Amino acid sequence: MDFKSDARIDSGSVGGASGGRGGGIAVGGIGGLIIVVIALFLGIDPSAILGGGSGQTQPQASSTSQCSTGADVQRDADCRWPAYMTSLNQYWGKAAGGNFQPPTMLKFSGSVNTACGQASSQVGPFYCPGDQKIYIDTSFVQQLLDQLGAQGGPAAEAYIVAHEYGHHIENVTGVLEKAQQDKSTGPTSSGVRVELMADCYAGVWFNFANKDTTDIIENITQDDLNRVVDAARAVGDDHIQSQQGGVNPDAWTHGSSKMRQYWVQKGFQSGDPNQCDTFATDNLGQ
Repeated sequence: MDFKSDARIDSGSVGGASGGRGGGIAVGGIGGLIIVVIALFLGIDPSAILGGGSGQTQPQASSTSQCSTGADVQRDADCRWPAYMTSLNQYWGKAAGGNFQPPTMLKFSGSVNTACGQASSQVGPFYCPGDQKIYIDTSFVQQLLDQLGAQGGPAAEAYIVAHEYGHHIENVTGVLEKAQQDKSTGPTSSGVRVELMADCYAGVWFNFANKDTTDIIENITQDDLNRVVDAARAVGDDHIQSQQGGVNPDAWTHGSSKMRQYWVQKGFQSGDPNQCDTFATDNLGQ
């Protein structure tokens, strides 16, 4: 995966200061579902995710204001984060239509206060609908992928960001608010369906980035795509549970490896976000 040297980067899409205002997890009408949305890549105790605690926000110093073009990624690797966001904004700005307002990314280190509550780096990257921001400890991402046995690399990182961006699309379209009515877990629960939908949206965006000659991203290779599918495998509920000693489908909140791979591939192969409605099908790729 490369970046066009002369393509512009929207440096304002990524910040290094907390945009949260604290408070409970019910901000934005999501209620308990935010626990499902936010614990994206680790099978952890939900009570440890948000709310409580006395940790202090540690915003990362951001050099992204110096990121102007794709060539800057070679100079400063941190520029890849606003480059991912620039591409996602370009696609969804057209696909979502209307008065679409894109999310922003907030980089942090250690812990952060958000409109959804307090979270630590250990929960992995997450999206908070209360302030419409993607939160990510960029220094922790590769460590997280390593812990889950993923190959990693820029394409895997981009998949993570695109998945979180997919939650923003679900938020502005009302899918998240509707899904909170189902507080169950398991392979066909609403929590699983919103995660698989976000995976599909990530695949759709990769299709765009792979084909659109005006996009900042270029030269997406088969190895890059393999790493995306491998990352989807690594974050499957069954894979995470197997590392913890046993697989319990009734406790799934994000879908199995097979399901996640199925939906990210469906998104990429179709290039059509209308094919990502996981609530309109009984075939979730089990």
